[in-house]
Amino acid sequence: MVKSVVMSGISDHKTVISGGNNEYCKLNVGGSLHYTTIGTLTKNDSMLRAMFSGRMEVLTDSEGWVLIDRCGKHFATILNFLRDGSIPIPESQRELQELSSEAKYYLIQELIDLCDQQLSFWREPTSTEPICRVPLITSAKEEAVLINTTTKPIVKLLINRHNNKYSYTSTSDDNLLKNLELFDKLSLRFSGRVLFIKDVIGSNEICCWSFYDLHSGHGKKVAEVCCTSIVYATDKKHTKVEFPEARIYEETLNILLYENRTGPDMELMQATSTRGAVSMTSHNSDDEEEHNRNSKSNGKEGKDSSHHIGRIRSTKQN
Repeated sequence: MVKSVVMSGISDHKTVISGGNNEYCKLNVGGSLHYTTIGTLTKNDSMLRAMFSGRMEVLTDSEGWVLIDRCGKHFATILNFLRDGSIPIPESQRELQELSSEAKYYLIQELIDLCDQQLSFWREPTSTEPICRVPLITSAKEEAVLINTTTKPIVKLLINRHNNKYSYTSTSDDNLLKNLELFDKLSLRFSGRVLFIKDVIGSNEICCWSFYDLHSGHGKKVAEVCCTSIVYATDKKHTKVEFPEARIYEETLNILLYENRTGPDMELMQATSTRGAVSMTSHNSDDEEEHNRNSKSNGKEGKDSSHHIGRIRSTKQN
């Protein structure tokens, strides 16, 4: 049943619309035309149910289109929600906010709750802080600032393949990659305790590790591992890049001894140093050998003395 009231001076009418659920209705929402059933429009308890169940007047034009003064961009989505009870969530936060505004205008509470739930999820602060942050040096001044202001021990890898004057040996490229992979592995493992720095603008070296402590508040280089050398072939020179993995691990562990200290524990450094261990072993071996030599020498001298005394006694008796 449709009751119409003609608005004076204009061609549009105010109408009260009511009918069966299967009856179709034409809607013009901000210029966007839609055709749906009264059953869809009155499915949920909303302003649309009030508009199309005879409880309030609606404005129609001369062709019978119900006029709604709203943007029609999301009205099709609203109709789909009324039909199915669910919709794909817009990927854009802005579009979801627009849909939420339309749902609030039409008083569709279920759609409002769905939009607000997704919007609150997007608004929640997510932890985007990287677990591992490795500064990439762009100037010598920047390097000095990093070294002198950090509170952590420092491991720096200078790597610049283009610094080479000669051709590389066959294993050099592979060893360059191994040095890079080890740097990444160590930075992931110890980034909370050590500041790892990568230098790709250094002009003197090709691949070199540097280790700094923070003694007295200033970065002091305590060790360096250079991974390149020049080898001589029959016709020309070659640059060789090596991968001294054990030495790099050793110096990295040693640099951890400077953590929260004014200086390193020298005994612990020697204990963790393979060079110290080798030196200590060699020293002990030398001492043992010297002791053995002395023992043998003393034994021989004692034997010779006894033999000499025996000869003297034999001579006297004769």
